[in-house]
Amino acid sequence: MQTLDIDRPDMPDLQFALLVTALCTSRLTSLNVPEALRATIFNRCWTLIHDGPPPTNLEDRVLDLRPWTEVTLEAMVETIRGVLTEAGIRTLTWDHPPSEPTHASTPEAQPLIERLDQLYPQPPGVTDTGRGDAVMH
Repeated sequence: MQTLDIDRPDMPDLQFALLVTALCTSRLTSLNVPEALRATIFNRCWTLIHDGPPPTNLEDRVLDLRPWTEVTLEAMVETIRGVLTEAGIRTLTWDHPPSEPTHASTPEAQPLIERLDQLYPQPPGVTDTGRGDAVMH
């Protein structure tokens, strides 16, 4: 069982926002967040960075945070924490083994990936295999 304390996630805000919104759009049945609450979190985060309504097609419910600002990111993190706290959820729990990536990164995503690599470089002794996993030495 994997867990994430929403108040002390031990991860950068960007990683927290991406993880929680990915969990909320996943079809995981073991996540302790009801479907309606998952939709609320995604929809509120969507409205922080888009003018139009959130997509209804599940495959299109992905947040593109490339044009984000620190203020937008802070608002997204506070939105996520606020919705979960209001629902009485302090720790996210889910049971799902890590899986291989289903898609290669698109050329459009490469600038974000490079930006994240600069902000959060791999610790010494960790090698990226190019498949989305890391190997400790």
